Amino acid sequence: MSDRPGLAARVLDGDRRALARLLTYIENDDPIGLAALDTLYPRSGNAHLIGITGPPGGGKSTLVNALIRAWREQGKQVAVIAIDPSSPLTGGATLGDRIRMLEWYDDPGVFIRSMASRSFGSGLAQNALAVAHAFDAAGFDPIILETVGTGQDEVGIASLALTTLLVQVPGTGDSVQTL
Repeated sequence: MSDRPGLAARVLDGDRRALARLLTYIENDDPIGLAALDTLYPRSGNAHLIGITGPPGGGKSTLVNALIRAWREQGKQVAVIAIDPSSPLTGGATLGDRIRMLEWYDDPGVFIRSMASRSFGSGLAQNALAVAHAFDAAGFDPIILETVGTGQDEVGIASLALTTLLVQVPGTGDSVQTL
């Protein structure tokens, strides 16, 4: 199936509604999204992908919010892929991160996309990297990928991101766990 009439072209022209629609197609493994990625992928590879991981309640979203603020003050276009636990009712994202980042909802230089983990593992969602490529082709830089609150073995983000930040909660664990 081909790219729905010009969807990739509209994304490259800065159409945010087309980008939102495309991200849904990508997230759902729809052939329309895959076809658009064929067009967008050669235009990616410019953005800095930053992974942020750590335990639930450790301050990941607070850090992301502060980073967005600093980058927006520099005039950068920032994308956030916020991986949320899957809702037991709908299977979709719980949208917790969006609630924590409400101040950016009307800023055209910030695009926050929540994705459900859908039990993918490693604190990630299956198509998170493909979504990052779409953001990259659309001109966002940096791109933040915030994982679901993770434990000790969910380190998949380190293999995707150029920079990985581990947020820790003070006073938990010992020096052996730190290693």
